[in-house]
Amino acid sequence: MFDGREPIYIQIADQIRGDILAGNLAEGEQVMSTTQYATTFRINPATAAKAFAQLVDEGVLYKQRGVGMFVAEGAPARLRSDRRETFLAERLEPVLAEARVLGIGSADLIRWIERAGDDPEQTTTEDTTTEGEQR
Repeated sequence: MFDGREPIYIQIADQIRGDILAGNLAEGEQVMSTTQYATTFRINPATAAKAFAQLVDEGVLYKQRGVGMFVAEGAPARLRSDRRETFLAERLEPVLAEARVLGIGSADLIRWIERAGDDPEQTTTEDTTTEGEQR
């Protein structure tokens, strides 16, 4: 399960963040304990604890002494906001830079996005034109 290049505790934290974003873990919902996590995934409990500590530091989880860890109020919105910023900076900016190099104007990009949002299966690379072309 944890076979990525990043340390296991980061993969665990990312998995929990993803579960929160996907709605699999709701605000106020209890998450597995570090012991349960370690047993379920056969990892060192300290590794799981490190992931949970990171999420607590970020305000994604909170600890209720003697009860366990829970998804913090506002965590989904906070994660979504952070992920949007990352998406725009790391993924969209390079795409826009490449579009500029290729001479693809904003009007074409907007049309492409609108069509893709309507029916992604109907959008192909042959459907685009550059700004000066007629259809």
